[in-house]
Amino acid sequence: MQDALLKALESAVSNLGVPAGEIRLERPKDADHGDFTTNVAMTLARPLGRSPRDIAQDIRSALDGVSGLSRVEVAGPGFLNFYLDADTVGDVLRRIRKRGDEYGRSDVGHGAAIMVEFVSANPTGPLHLGHGRQAALGDGIAALLEWTGWVVHREFYFNDAGKQMEKLAHSIWVRYQQALGEEASLPDDAYQGAYIQELADSFRAEHGDGFRGDDSAEVLRKMERHAVAVLRAEQVRDLEGFGVHFDEWFRESSLYDDGRVDATVEALGATGLTYEEDGALWLKTTEFGDQKDRVMRKSDGSATYFLPDVAYHLTKWERGFTHVINVQGSDHHGTVDRVRAGLQALGKPPGYPEYVLHQMVTVERGGQEVRFSKRAGSYATMGELVEQVGVDVARYFFLMRRPEAHLSFDLDVALDQSDKNPVYKVQYAHARMCSIFARAAEAGILATNAEADPSLLTDGAERELLNQLAEFPELVERAARDRAPHVVCDYLERTAGMVNSWYHGGNPSRNPELAVLVDDPALRAARLALADGIRIVLRNGLGLLGVSSPERMDRRVDE
Repeated sequence: MQDALLKALESAVSNLGVPAGEIRLERPKDADHGDFTTNVAMTLARPLGRSPRDIAQDIRSALDGVSGLSRVEVAGPGFLNFYLDADTVGDVLRRIRKRGDEYGRSDVGHGAAIMVEFVSANPTGPLHLGHGRQAALGDGIAALLEWTGWVVHREFYFNDAGKQMEKLAHSIWVRYQQALGEEASLPDDAYQGAYIQELADSFRAEHGDGFRGDDSAEVLRKMERHAVAVLRAEQVRDLEGFGVHFDEWFRESSLYDDGRVDATVEALGATGLTYEEDGALWLKTTEFGDQKDRVMRKSDGSATYFLPDVAYHLTKWERGFTHVINVQGSDHHGTVDRVRAGLQALGKPPGYPEYVLHQMVTVERGGQEVRFSKRAGSYATMGELVEQVGVDVARYFFLMRRPEAHLSFDLDVALDQSDKNPVYKVQYAHARMCSIFARAAEAGILATNAEADPSLLTDGAERELLNQLAEFPELVERAARDRAPHVVCDYLERTAGMVNSWYHGGNPSRNPELAVLVDDPALRAARLALADGIRIVLRNGLGLLGVSSPERMDRRVDE
């Protein structure tokens, strides 16, 4: 109906002799002001040299006879408020129930390939809370893209090369020597935490005590390989337990093994945009908007992080991913311009790849920040948090704030199993709808699409819910376009609040299921159809976020 109304408005405006431009239809904050509203008459006042109310009256007259409209009102300085007839409003239930699990899906992406790279943690320690937020955010964005018709490739860039790997191996070597009774101490910049001792112990259990005092490159490399294997397996286990799966784990070390880093240096050199200074090799990234030129290869011959990043993104392009989204922590903001500049130097388009940067996470309890990790030492781990609050709560909490906002993970709220916890609020609303159907089945009542007449749903709360359910497909498209899973969270919480108000009817002490299972069979069928539409939309929205939608919950806030 929204599309038909927009077309009718565009036709009415064109008859006034001015270009229609962009006409915006919005849902009024107050349901008494109609199902849709627009300020188009006010935007036309200046070009037409007329009062907005007079223009609005002309537009209203031109809309007489539009199918699905019960009336159009001119309000205030010139707003147009549109009221749909009951059958048009209720028709959303037919669409929802017909499409079921597919309701909310679209083909905006037309089957185009897109890569979402996320988490991409160094294999130097357990995943921390920032990785947890990134795992939920990257997977949420990928799901939104899949729901809107993209073919998504999820990728983890495994940073198993560079100085951090040498530091990891040396940290393990120190703990290994200490376990053998040798004098050895960790440098201030070494990796800390009990997990380093765990790695040293597991290395010793596998390889024995034969490396006392031996800090040769061969031994350190052996310890590095052991640590990478153990930590990678742990990362895979934690992520899969979190419901996050990757199509590919791309190893940074492969860029060196395959000669891609050297080939990238050669390709950049051929552009004439490189130069040597103080023994280092530089790229003129300022030619592409970077704040300053960047070093690609240091004077000791080692590559900076920038160089393998450019080489890696070239592989993405070569693999056919001309659309790429990198989900990274805000501490990576300095790499955005230089990576894009390096790629532009090699002929790739500006703005490639796209970045979604998120702020970090702190955990609070009783208003105070808490650090509950003994294993990692300096930070709380993703695995520990998920173990405390569960997968559903962790995923939802990581997603419910916009990425650029700092996330304070409130343990008191996360552990609360009432409607005060936003994810439980939504899940309870879904379970309550399921309980209605369980009660109907007990009473021998069968709800079918054919017997439901949604036009009977004329109560204000019911009409408001119908309009809310109708918004879901457009909301999913907007959330995908803006890379914003938090928009889905906001929608689900608003919907759950509306559902609970309808369910209780303003009286928590009444039996809410009986308000649906009324004696009038036609009204009962219509209300059952509404309950069915609600549970479909809540289930689809939660599933999109990777959160479960239980049909029964042991504890209910109204008990």
